[in-house]
Amino acid sequence: MTKTLPLLACTLLIAATGSTLAQQAPTKKLYCWNENGARVCGDALPAHAVDNARTEFNSSGRAVSQLPRALTDEERAAAAAQAKLDQDARAAAEVAARRDRAMAESYATEEDLRRAFGERIALMDETIKASRLGVEGRRQSLVSLLGRAGETELSGKPVPKKASDNILTQHELLLRQRSMLAAQLAERELIDEDLEAALVRYHEMKKD
Repeated sequence: MTKTLPLLACTLLIAATGSTLAQQAPTKKLYCWNENGARVCGDALPAHAVDNARTEFNSSGRAVSQLPRALTDEERAAAAAQAKLDQDARAAAEVAARRDRAMAESYATEEDLRRAFGERIALMDETIKASRLGVEGRRQSLVSLLGRAGETELSGKPVPKKASDNILTQHELLLRQRSMLAAQLAERELIDEDLEAALVRYHEMKKD
């Protein structure tokens, strides 16, 4: 019995030490990023590639994270400006909706109510039309850039980094414009719903 205790203690100590070392062992990662039109991978990320889009893999080869490239100063400024425009547009739309609901009771006739909403609908329809043209123009630009990049690769030459970055930028802008168009289409549907609700309140008011 007296000989078993030290052996048990040693076993526990070895197990604990092994667990601690396993916890302290660094977790290796593999990084893959695009550089000058080519995909590069390594177990360390060089300083010149920290702003590139990249995928990180664990020691088992499973992708654990995917990071987009860092935005340029111009792109960050454009994104901030667009966010401010979107916020202002939403605020204006909310004010307009409250105003329309509040004025519903003061329209002399149903035709006056429909005319007021009609002006708002016409303005939104024009905005949607312009956004659709913008989306199509951005899409055509991206298709053209991709075509030139494909021709460069087929000729056996790498796609220049500037061209690759431009493709990514155009793609991001296209996605942003599509998102804006989707928001405008949703708002257009809300106008119809607001009109129907205003008509209901208008007729209820006339009954009284």
